[in-house]
Amino acid sequence: MPYADTFAMQLHLDEISRNVQRGAHAVLLLDRAGWHTTANLAVPKNMTMIFLPSRSPELNPVENVWHYLRQNWLSNQVFDTYDAIIDAACKAWQNLLEQPSTITSIGMREWAHTGQS
Repeated sequence: MPYADTFAMQLHLDEISRNVQRGAHAVLLLDRAGWHTTANLAVPKNMTMIFLPSRSPELNPVENVWHYLRQNWLSNQVFDTYDAIIDAACKAWQNLLEQPSTITSIGMREWAHTGQS
């Protein structure tokens, strides 16, 4: 989708909800972007949204994913058009999807596994 807004977020929530197994419950960890916190969202009953503290990107693993994408495939480039930006971002995302162990390592937080074996 070309925009991150309430409409897009609602579609995202609805899609996640449809894919949660019957009897299960989804938990979403979110930053406090306006489209995440708006009262205009209809949060499905099989889902709970947990919000990270404001101004704490270090707690949000996806911030490291964006950093990795920029560092490995998107930096030091000049894009001539909007479509060129979208194409490059999609290609970078597809490259990353081919590396599931990299995704795991990027999102790993040592403190989240303290005391676990």
